[in-house]
Amino acid sequence: MIGIRDDHESAPPPPCRAPELARRIFADGGWLTEALALDHRPEQAAMARAVAAALKEDEPLLFEAGTGVGKSLAYLIPGIIHAVDQSRQLIVSTHTISLQEQLEGSDLPKCRRLFSGKPELSAYAGFRSAVLVGKGNYLCTTRLGHALSERGSLLADAEHDELRRIAAWAETSGTGIRHELKPAPNPEVWDLVSADFSSCSRKHCDCERCFFQRAKARIRSAHIVIVNHALLFALINAGGARAEDTSADARGVLFADDFVVLDEAHTVPEVATDHFGLSLSSYGVERALRHIYNPRTGRGLLRRLGGAEGQQLADDALAAAGQFFASVADALLEQRSIARVREAGVAEPLLEGPLGALERFLGKTADKLEDGRDRDELLEQRQRVKGIQAGVTEWLTLGDEGHVYWAERTGRKQTIVSLRGAPLDIAPELRRHLFGAGTSVICTSATLAMGGQITPFATRVGAEEARAEIVRSPFDYPRNMRVYVASDVPLPSAQEARLALDVLADYVEFCVARVGGGTLVLFTSYSDMRAIAATLAPRFLDAKRPFLMQGDGLSRTELAREMRARGNAVLFGTDSFWTGVDVPGEALAQVIITRLPFDPPTHPITEARCDRIRGEGGNPFNELTLPDALIKFRQGVGRLIRTASDRGLITILDARVLAKSYGRLFAESLPNPEFTVISRENRERAFRPFAGPRGGTS
Repeated sequence: MIGIRDDHESAPPPPCRAPELARRIFADGGWLTEALALDHRPEQAAMARAVAAALKEDEPLLFEAGTGVGKSLAYLIPGIIHAVDQSRQLIVSTHTISLQEQLEGSDLPKCRRLFSGKPELSAYAGFRSAVLVGKGNYLCTTRLGHALSERGSLLADAEHDELRRIAAWAETSGTGIRHELKPAPNPEVWDLVSADFSSCSRKHCDCERCFFQRAKARIRSAHIVIVNHALLFALINAGGARAEDTSADARGVLFADDFVVLDEAHTVPEVATDHFGLSLSSYGVERALRHIYNPRTGRGLLRRLGGAEGQQLADDALAAAGQFFASVADALLEQRSIARVREAGVAEPLLEGPLGALERFLGKTADKLEDGRDRDELLEQRQRVKGIQAGVTEWLTLGDEGHVYWAERTGRKQTIVSLRGAPLDIAPELRRHLFGAGTSVICTSATLAMGGQITPFATRVGAEEARAEIVRSPFDYPRNMRVYVASDVPLPSAQEARLALDVLADYVEFCVARVGGGTLVLFTSYSDMRAIAATLAPRFLDAKRPFLMQGDGLSRTELAREMRARGNAVLFGTDSFWTGVDVPGEALAQVIITRLPFDPPTHPITEARCDRIRGEGGNPFNELTLPDALIKFRQGVGRLIRTASDRGLITILDARVLAKSYGRLFAESLPNPEFTVISRENRERAFRPFAGPRGGTS
């Protein structure tokens, strides 16, 4: 994919009008308040000016904007102006689906209304936007047609029915994106028709009918492209803009000459670490090999093209994969679900020979064919086999000394064995691929700073030279937020674990009963969450309080939607529920934090980073564990007040805020740092919810 500027264009770009127009749009009494009847927010105006200046100079910017600043419009409006004026693409990346939906369904229409409502801005009203999702999420109508004609006879009845269901859906779908098909398609059948193969290309597909080729055309001509962090870093890792333009002066992150905004940027280090590492699973390897040839069903690429020899080689590779992953599990995962690998050769290289033989056969077979769909697919599968082979070799040999390697059991039933690797320091990768891409990269979030300084985040992502700014939330937290800290919950320890759970359950039940609106209860441990849910869920239901819990089948987005609809639900969540849950109003009148969100130091990445910091004479707790926990804590607290009229309670059930020296850092990071200490002795009189419809009972 390429940017929207023509390659042959040689005229100098027009002047950058974003700074001038941003001042007029976001001024007190300016065009934004005129056209959209929005309140003037000085913090939003400051952010818009900073973004426009960074775009003009093609410089990076780190900008913390507290909740309620209106940061989406502060970067979208100058970003769209810059994209249209300069014939460049703005890439906006988010971490959560809910923010993507907000951008697409609310913020971009506001931008269009603003531009349409002011004659001076009418040139921008026709901006084009598109959402980019992974190639494998699109249906390819060409591959669908081939599956129906060539492979239908080999499908089981249920699978053939599924193929016909997909075909019927394709007749009415506007996008051909998998998540719009309900119920979700069978993964093996979807593999037969998805666009994630080289046979889905402009060379082989009707660009008017193929959903992916149509999406590519929309992306190619869009001024603004919305993407998520996971896909952004997967595409960057695959080459990004440099895969399209290899010239020495090329610039851009995803597309030639683009510029980028990363919203919810506090998640960037974690997501980037995941995607610049190694990830191979027994499920993924076996699925890839079965696509080449599945001896159980007789389906696969080599059914027609491989003959007996190729089919046997694929069968051998599948058998070797089963033996190899079983040997890894036996060696490392008998007693635990995750294990760091410290020495090379923890398992025999059982896959090396079978994968090598299969890879050579695929190449030899492709060489015998004329250019066309079959040859392209054979060569693509050959590259996939080579990639699997290289990944297994890297993992077995601990191939990159700057990475940590481990094995883990994954999947709902913990039956999948995954080989993982990740860089200890993500800054060099981000410096090279993101902040060193010769274009403006803007990171924004409500939580980038620690102790009022963005420097730790900047160092972690390799943006030490970037300009950094902070604007506070305009919300009246002292008036609308009350904070309680329990002093008598036992501190975390193995000896007090059972007593602590009993006390936590007692506090959660007490607090929920006294707040009439919804309550979000945030945990740091799945086992603690499930144990307390087993005790309290029946009591909530008896009290006519809807009970929702992460892991019960609904996604985070669906659970938040359900909470908004119910009005007085109790939602238990952990890990990802500390960020990105947006439930304004009475439906979320209280956030209970059961424990300060310290990541366990036992995960291989955390353990290896702590080892490195310790080896360099540093303090792992102060330099890694505490900063991460403070950002996650701020995110969790930030779930409560989402609009200027919201009000409610933050209840912290971790006495370390009071008992430990670092506790003051958590207290100081609260939007309202004034708190009331409660205990089971005084809570009946000291715990005071807001009276009225937004705060519950009193």
